[in-house]
Amino acid sequence: MIKTAYKFLKYDKPKTIGVIIGIVICTFLIGQQVGILTFLTRLMGGLIDNSDTDTAQIWIVDKITINVNELARLDESLVREVRSVEGVKNSYPVIVAGAIATFSSGKTVPVTLIGSEPPHFSAGPNTGKIAEGKLSDLVLEYSISADYYDASTFSNTTDLGTELELNGKRAFIRLQTIDARGFGGSYIYTTVTKARFYANYPQDKVNAINVSIKDGYTPEEVCNSINKTFPSVRAWVTNDLKKSTIRFVVSSSNIGTSIGSLVIFAIISGFFIIGLTLYSAAIDRIRDYGTLKAIGATNQYITKLILIQSFISASTGFLLAWMLLEGFRSGVAKGGLIFSLSPALLVGLFLITLIISGGSAVFFSIRTLKNVEPASVFRN
Repeated sequence: MIKTAYKFLKYDKPKTIGVIIGIVICTFLIGQQVGILTFLTRLMGGLIDNSDTDTAQIWIVDKITINVNELARLDESLVREVRSVEGVKNSYPVIVAGAIATFSSGKTVPVTLIGSEPPHFSAGPNTGKIAEGKLSDLVLEYSISADYYDASTFSNTTDLGTELELNGKRAFIRLQTIDARGFGGSYIYTTVTKARFYANYPQDKVNAINVSIKDGYTPEEVCNSINKTFPSVRAWVTNDLKKSTIRFVVSSSNIGTSIGSLVIFAIISGFFIIGLTLYSAAIDRIRDYGTLKAIGATNQYITKLILIQSFISASTGFLLAWMLLEGFRSGVAKGGLIFSLSPALLVGLFLITLIISGGSAVFFSIRTLKNVEPASVFRN
C-alpha cells in the first residue's frame, strides 16, 4: 500500500509539491512564533533565570507583588530578621534599581542595576552566563557587568575594561555576561553597596530578599513559615514567582493573544491550503480510485491510501520546515534572539503537522472518494 501511495504522489508531482510547500509554510510559521514566544517568556522571568537558584531558593517580596519585574521597597532589617525562621539557612539582600548609562560615544541608555552580596551573588549573574571575567571581579572598585548582546543597544562595546558612567558616576565593565537579560531592559550586575552608590538608593531599603534553606526542609514549608511570621511580605518559591511573572506579563501585554492568533491563523490557513490541494489531486485521479474500487478495493483501503499519502507529505514537509527553522534560529541568534528547538517542541510540531495534513485529507478528499462508484470508470 505504501508503494501505491508513493506512486500516486509521484504521478501528480505539481500537486504533491504544492501540498508539501503548504505544510512547510504552516509548520515553519508555527515553529517560528512558538520559538519567539519561548524567547520572550524567558526574558519576562530573566531576573530569576539569571540568578543563582541554588542560593536563591526563595524570594521574599512585597505583599502585593506578583511580577518580579515590579519590585517595591522593603525594610533592610527584614534581611536579618528572616534568619530566625525555622528552616532558613541564610538570607541575602537584593537591590533592583534604574540608572542611566552614558558611554564615551555620548549614547545614553536606561539600564537596570541588580545588586547582591558577594561571594554568592544570589541575584546573579548565573555563572553559566559569564562570557569573560570572574564573578569575584564584581567586588573591585567601580566594577560592574554588561551583556554581550547589549552592545547593539548601547552602540558601544561591552568588552572588559570599557569605561562608562552610571548616573554620572564612573564605572568599568569587569565582567561580561552572555544572554543575561531581562524583559524590556538591559541588566547590569554589581554588589549591593555599588548598586546603592550608583542608584542613590536608601541604605535602609532593599527590593527583595533571597533565602537559602537548610537540609531537610522544603521551599514550600519554609515559605509558609515566613509568610506566617511576617504577614507584611510574601515569600515565593523561586519557580512559582517566575511562573506568576510570566502569566502577569503575558496577560497584561497581550503578547500571548498576538502570537496565539498568528499560530491559529497558520493552522487554519494550512488546513485549507493543504486540504484543497489534496482534494484537487483526488478529483484529478478519481478514475484511478474508481478503478481500484472496481477491482475490489474497499472504502477502508482507499481511506488508508489517502492517509498514507498525507503522512508521507507531512513527514517530508516537516523535515524541510525543521531545516528552515534551524536556519532561522541560527540566524537570529547572532542578533541575540535566542531560543531552542527542544524535543518536546519538535514532537508537538510534528503532531500538529500530522493533524493538519490528516485532518484536511479526511475532510476534503476521503469524504469525496467514499462516494465514488466503481462503475464510474466505465463512463465517458
